[in-house]
Amino acid sequence: MMRVAPMTSRFLDACRRRPTDVRPVWFMRQAGRYMKSYRDIRARHSLLEICKRPDLAAAVTLQPVEALDVDAAIIFADLLLPVEPMGLKLAYSVKEGPGIENPVLSSEDVDALSTSNTDDLGYVGEAIQQTVRALAGRVPVIGFCAAPFTLASYMIEGGASRNFIRTKRMMYSDETLWRRLMGKIVDVLAPFAIMQVASGARAIQVFDSWVGALAGDDYVRFAQPYSRALIERIKSSGVPVIHFGTGASGYFRELHAAGGDVMGCDWRINIDQAWMDISYRSAIQGNLDPVALFAPLPELRNKVHDLLRRTGTRPGHIFNLGHGILPETPVEHVKAVVQMVREFRP
Repeated sequence: MMRVAPMTSRFLDACRRRPTDVRPVWFMRQAGRYMKSYRDIRARHSLLEICKRPDLAAAVTLQPVEALDVDAAIIFADLLLPVEPMGLKLAYSVKEGPGIENPVLSSEDVDALSTSNTDDLGYVGEAIQQTVRALAGRVPVIGFCAAPFTLASYMIEGGASRNFIRTKRMMYSDETLWRRLMGKIVDVLAPFAIMQVASGARAIQVFDSWVGALAGDDYVRFAQPYSRALIERIKSSGVPVIHFGTGASGYFRELHAAGGDVMGCDWRINIDQAWMDISYRSAIQGNLDPVALFAPLPELRNKVHDLLRRTGTRPGHIFNLGHGILPETPVEHVKAVVQMVREFRP
């Protein structure tokens, strides 16, 4: 059994629902195109090149910690990296985003998927090690992976989708095939996440970015068992797991039933209601609308402080957005939000 060294951190305390001096704050996609320092690196290197070069990934991960004074770093990587060692061809185009040249469409395609090459993702672990060394205990590093449904959808659709017809057709028409695919995905994602912990990550966030495509009953039948299996395997490494799904506020309780020391909320749900719905059995993270960062500062402060009032004095709230920072976001407004959270007194 892996033993994770203890670390003092208001972010980790909040993950465990322990009291903190002020509310911890970090942002999904806090390393990204809204920052000039990231754009400068991105102008010279492709996204995959940054992910696969530990020195670049670590440099990009550290940028927002220095610029924003957030309470956690999240390693710069991409949700789709695990499809490559499984045998799929991953490419990124400027306009289309990520694409898979050989999507999974048949029983033969599922058979061909490898679950034994997760060591190929060691560059993510190296990036975490470099980041941890550079931070020298200032703040913890968060690792992450996709949830099984989200990764399966990408693998089947071959890229972004509006209606997920291919994915749902497989679910509905061949449940045995679907379950074989999901089992293989869990067998890749779990060691990938645990490798990140072994490299120094002190929490893992599981992103179910596309789970909102599902009806609640279909989530319980086709996705929840695999998210639960993944989260249980990650928890065995001894670090807290943040479970974040977008567009799933209609079945937040079912999402929580799949597990998570911390439940991430998107902006479509009132965070106090979400926390009450799960009877405060996990910590909660979120959930400012990312577009609120474009508001004038007085309005932005009202929104930040209202969210902090909603979550009250109960230990276990981590301030974040309800999704990632958008590329056009004014960086000064992101910095301002950190100060607004720091200055808040209930």
